[in-house]
Amino acid sequence: MTALASMYLNSYSVNREILVAVCDSELVGRTFCEGELHLYVNEDFFKGQPADEHEVKMALEEATIANLVGERSVTCGIESGVVDEDNVIMIDGVPHAQMVLF
Repeated sequence: MTALASMYLNSYSVNREILVAVCDSELVGRTFCEGELHLYVNEDFFKGQPADEHEVKMALEEATIANLVGERSVTCGIESGVVDEDNVIMIDGVPHAQMVLF
C-alpha cells in the first residue's frame, strides 16, 4: 500500500442500496471501547481495496449508506458532504461516522 492509499474501501450493492465501508488502514482488525460503546473494525467488512482520498470521495458520492472509521476516512466523509461534523462520535479517541440516505 502506498502512502497515498492509506485507507481501505469496500463497497456492497444490495437491492438498490450501495453501502460503502471505509477505514484508515492501521485500524483494521482493532477493537475500540469507551463506556458501553464497542467498535470492532472487522477485516471482512472493511478491508476491501487500498484507496486514496480521491477514490474514497468518489465512492461516497455513489453511496446510500456509509460506515467510516478513522481520522482520514471520516475527514473524507466530511469534505465530500455526506457526513456532518456534528454527527461524528469518538470511541476511544477514534472518529466514527455513519450515513444513510432516505
